[in-house]
Amino acid sequence: MGRLIFHIDVNSAFLSWEAAYRIHHLNGKEDLREIDAAIGGDIESRRGIILAKSLSAKKYGIKTGESISEALKKCPHLCIVPPHYQLYDRCSKAFIEILKEYSPDVEQFSIDEAFIDMTGTKRLWGEAVTVANMIRKRISRELGFTVNVGISVNKLLAKMASEFRKPDLVHTLFPEEIPAKMWPLPIGELYFVGNATFKKLHALGIRTIGDLAHFDIEILKQHLKSHGELIWNNANGHDVSPVTAIAPANKGYGNSTNIAFDVTDAATAELILLSLAESVGMRLRRDGVKIEVVAIGIKAYDFSYVSHQKTLRTATNITGELYQAAVELFRGLWDFKTPIRHLGLHVSRVKAGETARQLSLFDIPDSPLHSALLPGFVALGQVDTMADLIRNRYGIDALKRAAFVRRPFDHVSGGIAREKHTVDYAKIVVR
Repeated sequence: MGRLIFHIDVNSAFLSWEAAYRIHHLNGKEDLREIDAAIGGDIESRRGIILAKSLSAKKYGIKTGESISEALKKCPHLCIVPPHYQLYDRCSKAFIEILKEYSPDVEQFSIDEAFIDMTGTKRLWGEAVTVANMIRKRISRELGFTVNVGISVNKLLAKMASEFRKPDLVHTLFPEEIPAKMWPLPIGELYFVGNATFKKLHALGIRTIGDLAHFDIEILKQHLKSHGELIWNNANGHDVSPVTAIAPANKGYGNSTNIAFDVTDAATAELILLSLAESVGMRLRRDGVKIEVVAIGIKAYDFSYVSHQKTLRTATNITGELYQAAVELFRGLWDFKTPIRHLGLHVSRVKAGETARQLSLFDIPDSPLHSALLPGFVALGQVDTMADLIRNRYGIDALKRAAFVRRPFDHVSGGIAREKHTVDYAKIVVR
């Protein structure tokens, strides 16, 4: 029996979730999905981008990821509402829980989409299109938002199918349907064809997915290396990747932050790096892993970007050591005058479990062995662990480094800004 894979994608997820919440929980009368509306950030803190938009707003040429100011030029009356990530997390979990009732093999691909391996479930649920519509209608009925369902024999084709006409529809894309349904599409709609690849393919005269599917693969490999072979296989519908219910271990960790003001002094920049080291270190210790490579990225006021990395002498998950490496990279990378708008800290070469540690006479005491050799000192790793326990129990602000007191930025930075996790609806007019 062949494979049967579903890809379920929430239509305009953030906007749909916000609209459903306002209607069903706040007694709102206006459906954001039916007006020119978008979910957007805060212009003043330079997080002012469009995160999701309604179908009617899309007609004005508004795109996800563009700035709010650009969107307002296209549609001055655009209704922009703030993001509410705590709500999105709840909606996403409820969405995934419903899918798990139809198959044990559910792979959450992102916050608003998932794959389900439905192979061998025909006798239990019926024909593929029938059960797909059953899932679609149930999500709409119980959760108040709509989804598209793509059906095929592999993940690639199922995902392509779910991107066909929206919203609230079921589409199939089986191998025999590829010539009619997929090959006529513009090449930019193929999975893994980004802007750079798009330009190279156009230079080769490739305009549609069908053009790529019939192109000489050896010529593609000459121009695009292994990526050329990958997208050629995609264009022909080839994909053997399994639906993985258990997420693979992280190969890297990282956090970055947009800064609400231009940073022009090293002391402030290094404090922001410390706040990023705090959040990355907490995640590493939570997962019980250490890393060997630290990298930082700097985006200037003119959006130019530079980055650099270094390999550590020994694997670590200690905040102080991550920070020390980040500062060393920063001082060698920044020119000490160009205003900074964005800083990032990323780590890689992840090591699980206990790792050997090379001791040095010049080390700060940072391990149980150091503590045993140097009585009176507390291992820095143990200090971090205790800080994590306090913060997990009493909240992230229960423990803060003195250096962050009265500073205009968070002491644990990166990821989703804290003010976006929830929304005070008492300050918002819900129509």
